[in-house]
Amino acid sequence: MSESETTKIDAYRELADKHVSANRIIALFKPYSAQIAWVVCLLVISSAVGMASPFMLRAIIDDALPNRDVTLLMYLAGGLVGIAALSAALNTVQVVMSSKIGQSIMHDLRVRLYSHLQSLPLSFFAATRSGEIQSRIASDIGGLQALVTNTANELARNTSIVIMTAIAMFALDWRLALFSMIVVPCSIFLSDRVGKLRETITHEQQVRLGDMSAAVQESLSISGIILSRTMGRAEHLIRRFARTSHDVAKLEIRSHTTGEWQWQMIYLLLATLPALTLLLGGLLLNSSAPATIGTLVAMIALQEQLLWPLEDLLVIGREMRTTRALFARVFEYLDKPVEISEATNPVHLSRSEMQGEIRLENVQFTYPGTSRPTLSDISVNVRAGTSVAIVGSTGSGKTTLGYLLARLYDVDDGAIRYDGIDVRNLSFETLTDMLGVVTQEPYLLYASVAENLRFAKPDATDEELVEAAKIAQIHESLAALPDGYNTLVGDRGYRFSGGEKQRLALARTILRNPPVLLLDEATSALDTKTERAMEAALANLSRGRTTITIAHRLSTIRRADQIVVLQRGRIVEVGTHDTLINAKGVYAELAKSAA
Repeated sequence: MSESETTKIDAYRELADKHVSANRIIALFKPYSAQIAWVVCLLVISSAVGMASPFMLRAIIDDALPNRDVTLLMYLAGGLVGIAALSAALNTVQVVMSSKIGQSIMHDLRVRLYSHLQSLPLSFFAATRSGEIQSRIASDIGGLQALVTNTANELARNTSIVIMTAIAMFALDWRLALFSMIVVPCSIFLSDRVGKLRETITHEQQVRLGDMSAAVQESLSISGIILSRTMGRAEHLIRRFARTSHDVAKLEIRSHTTGEWQWQMIYLLLATLPALTLLLGGLLLNSSAPATIGTLVAMIALQEQLLWPLEDLLVIGREMRTTRALFARVFEYLDKPVEISEATNPVHLSRSEMQGEIRLENVQFTYPGTSRPTLSDISVNVRAGTSVAIVGSTGSGKTTLGYLLARLYDVDDGAIRYDGIDVRNLSFETLTDMLGVVTQEPYLLYASVAENLRFAKPDATDEELVEAAKIAQIHESLAALPDGYNTLVGDRGYRFSGGEKQRLALARTILRNPPVLLLDEATSALDTKTERAMEAALANLSRGRTTITIAHRLSTIRRADQIVVLQRGRIVEVGTHDTLINAKGVYAELAKSAA
């Protein structure tokens, strides 16, 4: 084994030991313990009913047929048919119930993982490929689906059959039964060895599947296609995808063939058991307590009834070892810490109670994994209903300040207060009702224009949609489309220009009518004519509400009541446009360079 493979195995074992335990997996099934109990009862009843068949078979061979007792033969044959019919009915009910339980557990796990991901900090998504996240939700949980819907059911059923069959075998002849049990510990030992070998391979396989999913997500999006074609790199991407797919194929082969010779040893043991049992039974015919021919036939029948569920149990045991790798990947995400959480007793404000006053008090912030503070000693007072502009060169911390205002990150020190209340003490609902955000890169859903707008306000009327679109200077463009507001925006809104997407995002925020507007380069993609129209619209919209504008283009913030100039994460100037121009400082230099 190479050093790299040893490192991968050690890394996986550390991951699995940290995140996966039997109790944690069992906890997934606990909410459905009552339903599972019913399924187990059905399995036990079905197995117990099935145990009567070999005894009836022995009676047919040893009693009914030698004595030519047709009446007994008819009763026994009818009993065999009745047992088969009852078993089929019980199995049908049990399979339906098991499938419903399994799908419910998978649904709970998917929703739980999705909900947890929704609460993780931006730093997680900045460092994680979206294709990898999709792979864990779809591929990993999809792989677990077989375990909880089919495997768990088969485990319970086969276990009950094995136990009942073993009891019946010992009731028939303890000597033959004890001989038959010799193969069990050997088979379990070999099966466990194979499972251990394939578990690590399964984890590596899922990692590469995540890589493949990420490659598809990145290269087959509209942005990826445009990039590959304009750069002439389509062949390179195809080769890269082919390498990843080849790795997945090799791992798939290894996951099914590693330890195969040991697995075939199990098949050999199970296949030779009936012949060895007949040999032992023949030897016992000359003993003081001989086994009857009927007993031997019934024992062979019970062995057949024992061997296929035992074989299934060994396969299940092997598969459960490999699914541990899937649980490790899912639980790893579920154990990611939630950095932004709601206060234990959060403050709730109604819309009528919100004024829109904002105070930043000695705010300090450093991104995780970095040593240099991004923002230091930021203190700003924003009176309700006024407009404030945050300006500065690239890397000055403007967008980071916007993240903190929206509580996408929490400050390391100091405080941000809305209407005198620390943002960390506000309920999530109150903060989202109070603050409307339009970012530099607006995100549109793959849905109609109307659905995108109603994402902000699901109960908005058509008239409200039109009014918001008019304020955002986008209504005329939408009305001119063949399907109007029912037009599909396409993947990430690529059907629209950059300026149209920004105006749609602005209209979506306007629809919520928040008392505070945060515009992070919200007009950066607009042409001069539209920008002027937007300026007038925003001026009307800003009356009676607080507006914070983060901007590179200083032409959009000349009329701001207060301009805050950032440089290297610190405030270096505060004032109006005219005051700062006359001061001939940093702002004046920015204005001069932008002219």
